[in-house]
Amino acid sequence: MLVSPSVEMLGKLVKHQIHNLFFIDEYEADAVLASLSAALENTEYCFSFSKNKYYKKNGCVFFSIYHSGQYCIFLYFLARQVISDFPALRDLADKIYFLNKALNGLDLYYEVVMPKVFNLDHPVGSVMGRADYGENFTFSQLCTVGNNKGVFPEIGENVQMFSGAKILGRCKIGDDVIISANSYIKDENVPSNSLVFGSSPSLVIKPRKG
Repeated sequence: MLVSPSVEMLGKLVKHQIHNLFFIDEYEADAVLASLSAALENTEYCFSFSKNKYYKKNGCVFFSIYHSGQYCIFLYFLARQVISDFPALRDLADKIYFLNKALNGLDLYYEVVMPKVFNLDHPVGSVMGRADYGENFTFSQLCTVGNNKGVFPEIGENVQMFSGAKILGRCKIGDDVIISANSYIKDENVPSNSLVFGSSPSLVIKPRKG
């Protein structure tokens, strides 16, 4: 993967940003660098499936540390890698999570298990809760996935949430589902290969063509 301007600069940037917002000690700084390589491997795998033109350059997977969407995904993987490599450094993982939230306006906690491949586009104002996410999940701005009475959704593969869409509670969303802008799904199931409009309990569900 091509990292612009460099992996070295990426490490310096993360440490500097954490230090400016929360403070980082020498041991935590070393832990960030130790977890960097594995986090980048996960980032590269995720980006390799993207159809977004900004994620490829000269035929290679491309990561610009100044592309907010790309950096957002990387910080999620980094926080998860830190807590995996250094379980005692929960405070550091929390700092990376809060850094992501501060910079990108996304609430995506490192204990939320996202699929290996997921996509986001302008994720400002989105909250991703502890649902069961299928591969190639995509969301945009102001999206919410959350619980109702402690029950979270189950989301299939290749599900797309457009801006302002919400999935809450005891929901089973099938594969290859498009959830239109501002749709609100609560405690309802959606079959595979569907287009979803409107709000529960009066959802409009149509089959996808093609």
